Amino acid sequence: MKIDAFTHIFPRGYWERMLRALPDGRDMHKRVRAIPSIVELDARFRIMDGFGDDYRQVLTIGSPPIEVFNCPVELARVANDGMAELVARYPERFAGFAASLPMNDIDASLDEARRAIGELGALGVQVFTNINGRPLYTRDTLPLFDVMARYDLPVWMHPARGAEVADYRGERKSHYEIWWTLGWPYETSVAMAHLVFGGLFDRHPGFKLITHHMGGMIPYFAGRVGPGWDQLGTRTSDEDYGPLLKSFKLKGKRPIDEFRNFYADTALFGAYEATKCGLAFFGPEKIVFASDAPFDPEGGRMYIRETIAVIERLELASSEKESIYCGNLRRLCRMDEREAACRA
Repeated sequence: MKIDAFTHIFPRGYWERMLRALPDGRDMHKRVRAIPSIVELDARFRIMDGFGDDYRQVLTIGSPPIEVFNCPVELARVANDGMAELVARYPERFAGFAASLPMNDIDASLDEARRAIGELGALGVQVFTNINGRPLYTRDTLPLFDVMARYDLPVWMHPARGAEVADYRGERKSHYEIWWTLGWPYETSVAMAHLVFGGLFDRHPGFKLITHHMGGMIPYFAGRVGPGWDQLGTRTSDEDYGPLLKSFKLKGKRPIDEFRNFYADTALFGAYEATKCGLAFFGPEKIVFASDAPFDPEGGRMYIRETIAVIERLELASSEKESIYCGNLRRLCRMDEREAACRA
């Protein structure tokens, strides 16, 4: 079986409410609205049929983050109700969903996480790499990570950045869609760094967090993440990072070791060498199959096809491929345990 762990959808009710909340979407908002299979199930099912009866998808709401709207709590409920209904109606198509949260209201996010997991059967929750420009991991958001650690279920982390984040000081915006091509991997890496240095894995050893797009930049900058951050503080005059670096040494670890605690998905759009690099960094036990469908030039088919082709080319044992295709995600989400509980 192949479980595509990070695909995007707008359930019909959410789609209609989103358009009322933000009728004149631009940039990424405009992009996501131009793909039929993100809304139309018939179009989506025709694409899925091309990958066999053993292909399933995990559903997540596509960009933009819910907290950019003026009604995020309502939209989160509509999104999660819609995804739960789709999973219940089409279990042969959808393996589950990651719940959306209104992260600019942490109390509402906690309530919605509990409702989505406890009542709707969500496999985990989705967050974005920043909260309307503020860090994801702060004292205020700790309660959500505490709750997810108690549930022992994963957090899906999606990058968020728009054209309004300029590439140079003094410019009004980012040009050439650099904000997406290069900005999103940077966003993911920054959020990962804040989670590591903020102490997530000290607070919750074994925390389950799935980074989109194979961990952003981290695997490809292992030299900077490794020997570079082994010298943390040597480049900084106005802050003392000595105690922080010492805390790693007292644990017998380096910063790079903590970055390997993350999970990563294969959504690299068919980039074979990049996938090999990510595999070498995280290891096959920390990687889940994901395509990022339907955001490709063919409207949903290409990224699935090319991602599968890359996995098939990798020099892996059949058991390792099986783990990437479905085993790791099933373990992360405790699917066997939860399915047994439903049958009892």
